Amino acid sequence: MSATPTLTQDTPSRQGGIETRSIDYVPENERHGRVADQGPFWFLGNFQFFTIAIGFVGPSMGLSLGYTALAGIIGILFGTLFMAFHASQGAELGLPQMIQSRAQFGYRGVSLVLIGTLVTFIGFNVVDTVLLSAGLNGIFGWNITAVTIGMAIIAALFAIYGHDCLHTIFKLCFYVSLPLYIILTGAILTGHAGGAAPTIVGFSWVAFIGQIAASASYNITYAPYVSDYSRYLPRNTRPVSIITAVMFGASSSAIWLIILGAWLATRLGASDGLVALHQAGDAVFPGFGSIVSLASVVALIATMGLNAYSCMLTILTGIDSFRPLNPTRSARILTVIAVAAIWTGLSLKCPSDAIGLLFATLTVMLYLLVPWTAVNLVDYFVVRKGRYAITNLFMPDGGIYGMWQSRGLLAYAIGFIITIPFAVLPEIYTGPIAKMLGGVDIGWLVGLIVSGSVYALLSRSLDLKTEETAIAKSEAELKSMQVAVPTEASAVPVMDDMWK
Repeated sequence: MSATPTLTQDTPSRQGGIETRSIDYVPENERHGRVADQGPFWFLGNFQFFTIAIGFVGPSMGLSLGYTALAGIIGILFGTLFMAFHASQGAELGLPQMIQSRAQFGYRGVSLVLIGTLVTFIGFNVVDTVLLSAGLNGIFGWNITAVTIGMAIIAALFAIYGHDCLHTIFKLCFYVSLPLYIILTGAILTGHAGGAAPTIVGFSWVAFIGQIAASASYNITYAPYVSDYSRYLPRNTRPVSIITAVMFGASSSAIWLIILGAWLATRLGASDGLVALHQAGDAVFPGFGSIVSLASVVALIATMGLNAYSCMLTILTGIDSFRPLNPTRSARILTVIAVAAIWTGLSLKCPSDAIGLLFATLTVMLYLLVPWTAVNLVDYFVVRKGRYAITNLFMPDGGIYGMWQSRGLLAYAIGFIITIPFAVLPEIYTGPIAKMLGGVDIGWLVGLIVSGSVYALLSRSLDLKTEETAIAKSEAELKSMQVAVPTEASAVPVMDDMWK
């Protein structure tokens, strides 16, 4: 443990308002926040016009409003279930999600999985930027390059200030955005937001399953970093409370805006979420479209900060896996700046086909992340039941978890490979089995089932009794270095009680 200063008691969590911790363990005496804040936080995470664009996927493939809404609901509920269960890990372990994944893939082996998460974070911010800059250019005529650079600077600042700053910004955006969307939705339901008779009334299984996959992947892609924002909660917070809060918050806003997006696509013929939002808002009363559009822009920039923050954690985890890293404030600031420069450069070179770019990005993310989420959740909830030797996750020799964990890596590889024959990337690749199914994409579902099943089977040989010795030693070391601050949650049963 001496090579990684993760358990010192005298390091404050913030200096000058900027968070100091990154990939290190959050001591119990620095834990704060409430479960009640997790719901609004993740509600706002989906409460912007990027989510509206998810509702364009089905109509762009000929799917009607009703079927798009149904597919969106199915996909979101399915994807959010995985996201919510990952969220419960943060409070119990006090670690970023990908540090915890060392237990399944090894101290260095996790770096292979980090590639997929890195693609996810940067991919999301590239798509966000393309959607924002094109929308603001279409509405106000703002220069695309200037908007792209300006948004990157603001999002990077949010990420640099870190965890508490992001929670505060999200809370403010939540209270501003909610009444605006309530007014807009009410106007749509009462016929005061414009629109015409539906131009898209069809159905096909390809489009229906495609909308389910896009919706499911939208929240599954939060899985690698959802616990990054619950890791400051008191350790004895009830897992079921976190799961419920995140499930309700992230799913309700996504379902709401996907249906709204489907309405905009089928009634207004929209292909740009921000422009359509502006058009529908101005139909309510002049100027309202600009207000609701700009509120959504701010919310999406905050979400870009969220992605940048977790991308920084991913990169530092990868570096630390090969060269023990002192996770200083300077290291995290420089990493955020580098990440912002990368997504800005990629955004300026991306095509303006926002819907095509969005669908392709979500599909690739789904293929990369589904095997990981299956392995991680099976390990946490079925195999080890939430019990880990936290100090061993920082040992340069891998501790009891080793440098490379063949079980996790093999399960991930098999799950990903089995996806390929079922995969569908429009205009790029369609697997042989997908062709037999008429172009219906179920590759992600197959990958999920296979990865989880293979890992559960391989884990039957794990010696969990030997691990108990390391866990007991780890817990003793943590307690000797920390004195937990009493909280209102101190009377709540600890996580182990959930398994009894």
